[in-house]
Amino acid sequence: MTPSNEARQHLATRRHFFEQCGVGLGSIALGAMLNRDLDGAPSAKSQAALRPTHHKPRAKNVIFLFMAGGPSQLELFEDKAKLREFDGKAPPKEFMEGRRFAFLKGDIKLLGGRRTFGRYGKAQAELSDLLPHHRNIVDDICFVRGLSTDVFNHGPAKIFMNTGAPQPGRPSMGSWVTYGIGSESQDLPGFVVLQSGPRGPRAGATLWSSGFLPTTYQGVPFRGTGDPILNLTSPKGIDRPSQREFFDVAGDLNKHRLAATGDPEIATRIAAYEMAYRMQASAPELMDIAKESPDTLKRYGAEPGKASFANNCLLARRLVERGVRFVQLYHTNWDHHGGPGETLEKDLVNTAKAVDQASAALVMDLKERGLLDETLVVWGGEFGRTPMGEPREQTGRDHHIDAFTMWLAGGGVKSGFSFGKTDELGFSATEGKCHVHDLHATILHLLGLEHTKLTYRFQGRDFRLTDVHGKVIKEILA
Repeated sequence: MTPSNEARQHLATRRHFFEQCGVGLGSIALGAMLNRDLDGAPSAKSQAALRPTHHKPRAKNVIFLFMAGGPSQLELFEDKAKLREFDGKAPPKEFMEGRRFAFLKGDIKLLGGRRTFGRYGKAQAELSDLLPHHRNIVDDICFVRGLSTDVFNHGPAKIFMNTGAPQPGRPSMGSWVTYGIGSESQDLPGFVVLQSGPRGPRAGATLWSSGFLPTTYQGVPFRGTGDPILNLTSPKGIDRPSQREFFDVAGDLNKHRLAATGDPEIATRIAAYEMAYRMQASAPELMDIAKESPDTLKRYGAEPGKASFANNCLLARRLVERGVRFVQLYHTNWDHHGGPGETLEKDLVNTAKAVDQASAALVMDLKERGLLDETLVVWGGEFGRTPMGEPREQTGRDHHIDAFTMWLAGGGVKSGFSFGKTDELGFSATEGKCHVHDLHATILHLLGLEHTKLTYRFQGRDFRLTDVHGKVIKEILA
């Protein structure tokens, strides 16, 4: 049926309004983006560009070594003589008031530590026999003891540690950082994720999601073997010139659409095509760790062609050398409840051994190359473990959110320093208590970002990584 003249006029007028009129919705959206750019926020055309910081940064890059599952501070970093003395006894009631646990119920007993501890370095830092290689870096790292978090289940707690909120949907810290200051790398993503261990971390891709930020800022997972990213290699018969021609044509079409709609996701699509083209040359070279010296491979315990935490630590150094802003390594499984595959006597030993050497090697390697001063290394998980044992056949501990330990190195933090102290049983911080929000505020501060000013308006509200909380832990700043 042919539309009437009146209907055609209505359609033309409507089309004219939406697509051609100078005050159309697309133009309004584009104008809003341009105005936002004048206020310092990135435009759709330069989402990954370098941007000024709020103050002079101490660090340029971050490597976050995420120990997924909750490493036990009582087996690794804190020797509690009183806990051993009262092993098998009920915890004092005053220590239990108001506490939340994931699995502990009813008749629970204190569990004394079984590891041998010593003090090492000029700092006389306390370490267990599970981390012998850490003895070589204790004078280069800063322990933060008495950290607390809000969430005691793995998935939400990991999301909280990464995004500042327990629910999926918020941008991850790596996304906030690349949104705030961009990336120096032209041939690699600004935010890269590497994984190792028996499985992926609980909560998966929500941990490196860009949330409501443009997806340009999303973390890009690299694989340890084969193509670093699936489908990165061109199909047979497609050469570089023909692929370049395709990207140019697709880019022109996307740019026309971007001008018409102002949709930032189209800018992301354009950037993704261009990045993929450049990465076809840069990524294989990056992943080829066989070019490293035999001494370097031995130091890390890295084996070319084999997926491992050691290989990923070496890749992390290579990534920051190439200007990648935020590199996050996930290693599972640190969840030692005492069930099959989760014992403190055997499985924790294996997990600690898998990360100890490479973690220390990374810090030493960065230092020797002059990169540690500008690279902030963070080591830790989503929470710690309880002073009580779980009533299982094997020895294990439950999740503990009130006091756990992480360490930082380089990037403007004090070296050979311990901040905070916990009570004689390890329940709570007695000195220097700090929260995950404070850790986030401090990391942003070291990168030159004021956490209260790094915001993004979404659904009528200005959001930030630290929500309405957080303070910089000034005591650990060099």
